[in-house]
Amino acid sequence: MAVVDLIMPKLGESIMEATILKWHKQAGDTVKMDETVLEIATDKVDSEVPSTAAGVLEEILYNVNDVVPIGTVIARIRTGAAETVSNNPVVSTPPRTEVQQPAQQAVVVETIQHTVAAVQHQSSNGSANRFYSPLVLNIAASEGISMTELEKIAGTGNEGRVTKKDILQYVSERKSGKAAGYEPRVTSTQETPMVKEPAPPAAQSSQLTTYSGNVEIIEMDRMRKLIADHMVRSKHTSPHVTSFTEADVTNLVQWRDKVKKDFEKREGTRITFTPLFVEAIVRCIKKFPLINCSLDGNNIIIKKDINIGMATALPSGNLIVPVIKNADQLNLVGLAKQVNNLADSARNGKLKADDTTGGTFTLTNVGTFGSLMGTPIINQPQVAIMAVGAIKKRPVVIETEAGDSIAIRHMMYLSMSYDHRIVDGSLGATFLTAVAKELENFKPDREY
Repeated sequence: MAVVDLIMPKLGESIMEATILKWHKQAGDTVKMDETVLEIATDKVDSEVPSTAAGVLEEILYNVNDVVPIGTVIARIRTGAAETVSNNPVVSTPPRTEVQQPAQQAVVVETIQHTVAAVQHQSSNGSANRFYSPLVLNIAASEGISMTELEKIAGTGNEGRVTKKDILQYVSERKSGKAAGYEPRVTSTQETPMVKEPAPPAAQSSQLTTYSGNVEIIEMDRMRKLIADHMVRSKHTSPHVTSFTEADVTNLVQWRDKVKKDFEKREGTRITFTPLFVEAIVRCIKKFPLINCSLDGNNIIIKKDINIGMATALPSGNLIVPVIKNADQLNLVGLAKQVNNLADSARNGKLKADDTTGGTFTLTNVGTFGSLMGTPIINQPQVAIMAVGAIKKRPVVIETEAGDSIAIRHMMYLSMSYDHRIVDGSLGATFLTAVAKELENFKPDREY
């Protein structure tokens, strides 16, 4: 018999770790090839991990809620086939620490090579712009380490980055009172300015968890915590600038109203505004390819593939961003089918891990809920995100052959947040205006 390692699978370019949600099989259970063994979750989507061999689940190496780096051995399956290699010490069960160390080192190397979020570290002026991995941030949160305290930790990773080993060593030293630069009294006073004198730990804990008035306390669910961390990291990484414009989308609205019934009957799917917006964005990205990029240190990575993420609200109130892959290769019918399929899968919890990875530009429709405009947060490691507001009828001045006149038109605000390290105001505003012009110049007699 042989032992087969079950590995935490790679779930996308920017995903370095996953959380174990549930084990469907326990040690000693029989598993079939491709049978679901466990469920995992990332900051993008939940997914199932199938068995890579048929046999008996011999050992489970991680528990529910453990955060595991990609590429790490999470379980072992003993197959039923007799093989001569069964006596080879290579397949014998090594101690857990010996298995983890090479995997963790490989993850660190992969993070350095593939992470396209900028790692800004000021070696002489402090570390206010350092990037922290989700794993490091999770450990810091569970140990009560503030961002101010986290920035004082000396990192041994690339360009001074704090690794898992660094923060665990710091936690150990802090508990023993040996951590350099750790001043619990000063930190506590800064974080709770209303306390004039340092209070004992128990009193501080009570102070932080006591609320006045009639309140209801709801703990964040797992997905909301991940979204919160992702948004904070994005603001910490990219200097955000937002530009605004408006577009007269009367021709587009009237065309959709005219064809939507026939479109659904003929193509078997609905025609919403989203594929029309995506179509306009794709055309403009081809004219301004620098919008479709990411930053890796001092290198600008221009993406040749145009993969448009579309922010989708879930029934739970959370947000997820499925991605339309190679959107520039789809016609309007193809875009409409992709948009509807991804949105339905998101709302029904049927998205696959690959459905939320690889995005190069994101669109969010804040008008769906009545907002006129918004200032969206960049979806890292991208450098821009566009928001479209609600379409409203307004009296506007239009130019005609007879001169200026006032008419009732369908108007919409567009806004775009962009990373000022890469995209300057001239490029950001020019791109945004180009998208607005594409929508305004929509041909009312076009075929789909």
